[in-house]
Amino acid sequence: MVQRDSETWRAFQPFHRHARVLLATAQVQLQYLAAADIEPCWPWQLAELATALDHLDVLRDEWAKAREDHRTSPPGFEETVDALAERNEEAWSYLNTWATHGQVFLDIQSAAVKSSPSTHVAVAAPALPASTARTTGRRS
Repeated sequence: MVQRDSETWRAFQPFHRHARVLLATAQVQLQYLAAADIEPCWPWQLAELATALDHLDVLRDEWAKAREDHRTSPPGFEETVDALAERNEEAWSYLNTWATHGQVFLDIQSAAVKSSPSTHVAVAAPALPASTARTTGRRS
């Protein structure tokens, strides 16, 4: 389980950076969909994902603080490994929530694409940080 928890944490990290944008985008899309096109579980799933992300953010911030504390007063290797394993174990249920309900982003996007053109609302794309724009091949 320790290995599973660690691998799951690592696998989620690239996605973690964009999770709030995905949540916000899906919530905006829901506002412009016809009620008949919205599955009743979608708002609940988005709320579950947001709550899980809040918990993951807390665990990430606590680990960053612990790592910083370890730099000034290093514990033994075993204590550090145990603390990391504990963080990953605590994160497991929240990561599982994302694995279980993450499909909702695709479902909402699909419904938004299928909606009639008269219900489409132009939403400006979020600006990418300069470092991201360079690495994605965008040119100014």
